[in-house]
Amino acid sequence: MKFRPLHDRVVVRRLDGEEKTKGGIIIPETAKEKPQEGEVVAVGPGARDEAGKLVALDVKKGDRVLFGKWSGTEVKIDGQDLLIMKESDIMGVVG
Repeated sequence: MKFRPLHDRVVVRRLDGEEKTKGGIIIPETAKEKPQEGEVVAVGPGARDEAGKLVALDVKKGDRVLFGKWSGTEVKIDGQDLLIMKESDIMGVVG
């Protein structure tokens, strides 16, 4: 199934968090926090301004991004756990 987000929405796949701390302590699955970093899978065409002109998004497919802990809506598409969020929920592009 193909999925295309509308307006200024972005589809993000969370990147896996660290399995252990810098000191070497292994973190059990139940104690891990959800990663706040992900890869952009798809982007919408953009939002419209007051004049009706289309304003393109700053992120593109393949960008690594940081987002808020509670940002987005979790969905499952083709067996993948993904997040759909507005571009404004993204704090920045990594690298």
